[in-house]
Amino acid sequence: MGTGTLVYSDFIETKRAEKMSFKLTYSTMFDPPPEMHERFDTALAEMRSRLGQDYAHFIGGKDVVAGDLFEDLSPINTNWVLARFPAATADDVNAAVSAAERAFPAWRSTPAEERIRLLRSAGELIEDRVYNISAALALEVGKNRMEAIGEVQETAEFFYQYCDVFEAEQGFFEQLPDDPVPGVSMRNRSVMKPYGVWAVVAPFNFPFALAGGPVAAALVTGNTVVVKGAPDTPWAVQLLTECLRDAGIPAGVVNTLADPTDVAGPLLVEYPSVAGVTFTGSHEVGMEVCRKATAGAYPKPVITEMGGKNAAIITAEGNLDDAAVGIMRSAFGLSGQKCSALSRVYVEETVADDLIGKLKSIVDAITVGDPTAQENYLGPVGNRDAFENYQAYVAELDDSGAIIVSGGGALTEADMDKGYFCSPTVAEASLEHRLWQHEMFVPIVMIARIPNKEAGLALANDTSLGLTAGFYGNPEETVWFLDNIEAGVVYTNRRQGATTGAWPGYQRFGGWKGSGNTGKGFASNYYLSHYLREQSQTIVE
Repeated sequence: MGTGTLVYSDFIETKRAEKMSFKLTYSTMFDPPPEMHERFDTALAEMRSRLGQDYAHFIGGKDVVAGDLFEDLSPINTNWVLARFPAATADDVNAAVSAAERAFPAWRSTPAEERIRLLRSAGELIEDRVYNISAALALEVGKNRMEAIGEVQETAEFFYQYCDVFEAEQGFFEQLPDDPVPGVSMRNRSVMKPYGVWAVVAPFNFPFALAGGPVAAALVTGNTVVVKGAPDTPWAVQLLTECLRDAGIPAGVVNTLADPTDVAGPLLVEYPSVAGVTFTGSHEVGMEVCRKATAGAYPKPVITEMGGKNAAIITAEGNLDDAAVGIMRSAFGLSGQKCSALSRVYVEETVADDLIGKLKSIVDAITVGDPTAQENYLGPVGNRDAFENYQAYVAELDDSGAIIVSGGGALTEADMDKGYFCSPTVAEASLEHRLWQHEMFVPIVMIARIPNKEAGLALANDTSLGLTAGFYGNPEETVWFLDNIEAGVVYTNRRQGATTGAWPGYQRFGGWKGSGNTGKGFASNYYLSHYLREQSQTIVE
């Protein structure tokens, strides 16, 4: 997402006349007003003053603490203790699911209008707290301030959009034709009903949005939820919990578990009375979730988003300046730790040198450091595992004879030695290298020269994953690409990001092949129906 400071668009006046807010869309960016940075800096100072507090699980409308507390450390500086949280145990999982079960009958029976009202209130609270929450995300995840603000605003949009869709679809109620039986009045209808207790297993990279979005979908459709955050990002889930609690969501409808030792996820997936699961994470773990969800007495519905090995193709007809910027933004936004991050670039050999030169110039200028500072574009990777993986991948590329065009090392100057900082790396590698097929989830993008667009397409589609893809070429080539690429989210000739940037209301987000199991995208009109099961009703009058 440009060197230095990330930029946004679609600033709008909020319903609150005294405040200015904004909507982020990655497709139309420009420099934000100074006021936004001022508000973020004020919020950052406030959130820093709160560091080190103790928190609890939220079960049945109450804070629950049992056992030792674990420190939540910042990847920016591991000496910073952000907060302390309990570790979920089997007893905590039992308590959370039981609370959700008890709350389900009343929540399911709550009129849809009231559920929608409460969830819209939650979205408004998220907007009210956008700067404070985004400051916490920057500290906990290592996002730059603009990525963090975007994630929080996106979450509010999920709440609004899912309410709007459920309202527009009238709860997915459908009146069916009457049975044509003479002398008998048989009324038929289709009614969609919630499943019950829904588990949401959220990732570390978008811990607020990818907990909040599924929670909003599950709740508006009448399910109750148990949310398990990632081990590295319990603070984000805590702040989401506070918004839902303060919006007036009834006790037991939302239950959240901190899970620094990563115990609760498998227990929730296999829990007999957990009716459905939304999981975001790696392909390997997502497939295991799918298998476990079908291994019980009956199959549970599962919604998985399982990562990507995303490619971009650049032809000799493409705009190389736009391509270079789009590659950089998608490869290195959030240090490459997006499931939609660009990992593979295939460029026609006649323009390869020009593109690589332009890309190197842009990447070499990226500012790396504390991402809460306005001047820094790139922060750290999220944890020590990613930091060590990055160094191993760079060494593997070096050993194979790959050309390191830019970057290629961990960063330890100044205070970066206390965090997990990696230089954004561009490598030209042999097409036989194994990393072309491996999702790295670090700031590394690989480039290969191709003879023509057909060769690039064959390589782009040669993956078990199919989340996002990008293309730079002329209009005729673009139509050909769209007809043949195997990915769920596709962008063409897009300077704002080659493979990243879906935003609720503008793009849908979901993967093909091993990137997802539903074939439908988040923020689409199809998404809510996953949280409902159909009942055909015939009534003889």
